[in-house]
Amino acid sequence: MIRQTILCCGFLVVLVCGLLVSPAAAQQDETVCIQCHGGLPDALGVPVGEWRQSLHADNGISCHDCHGGDPTDFAMAMSPERGFLGAPDYTAVPEFCGRCHVGVLGDYQESAHGQALQAGGAQCVMCHGNHAVQKASLDLINPESCARCHDYERADKIKGILADTDGKIIAMEEELARLGKLGMAVEAFEGQLFDLRNRFHRAFHTVKEARVREQTGEVLAGLETLRAGVDEIDAGLGQRKLWGGVAIALLVLAGILFLQMRKTYEEDEKG
Repeated sequence: MIRQTILCCGFLVVLVCGLLVSPAAAQQDETVCIQCHGGLPDALGVPVGEWRQSLHADNGISCHDCHGGDPTDFAMAMSPERGFLGAPDYTAVPEFCGRCHVGVLGDYQESAHGQALQAGGAQCVMCHGNHAVQKASLDLINPESCARCHDYERADKIKGILADTDGKIIAMEEELARLGKLGMAVEAFEGQLFDLRNRFHRAFHTVKEARVREQTGEVLAGLETLRAGVDEIDAGLGQRKLWGGVAIALLVLAGILFLQMRKTYEEDEKG
């Protein structure tokens, strides 16, 4: 009986663990792209390890989402008939990435980088990498990266414009997380912040100081609106705490009065 119970519990643990595995992660590991390249040496296998640590992997974006092909069929995985695109040429990278990052593509094409693309101007993977793509941050703007092509001074000035807004976005993320833990309904605010964050991340791709100032100004205005909403929730929480404190004080006072009345009654009974 004890052995059966242990086996049953073990089965349940395995079942629960299986249910907790992300469907996206499970689907990624099942693709023939991952199975094949994951076992290959050197340059053919490296992309799999890099991708596993990437923002794309975290969001369920796998090989076939970018390169096309059939991720379920070894024989047809790289067949043009199944939409296989392979790796793009240098000048085709922006359009390749822009299939998903539409807004960024438009800003990039209007920038000095985009206009110099045919002459070897910077494109997406030069700054973001190809398979080991990480969450966009101001750390991508640095002397080591930018000075490969030109003087860093202009990029540093734009980074300075972006820094204040970046800090306020991070602070707002923390504020919404705090309110969420308190049980407050912040889903609408999180959606607004998601939109503002995306607009902010587009700002640098124009590589034009005036445009960056304009875009960050719009994002800051949106953050001020969010701040007003957060302050309103905090004010409501303050009122709830105040009235909660009053209610507790009244209950304590009522308890004290009850005990005093009981004591007086008992003394009268004895007298």
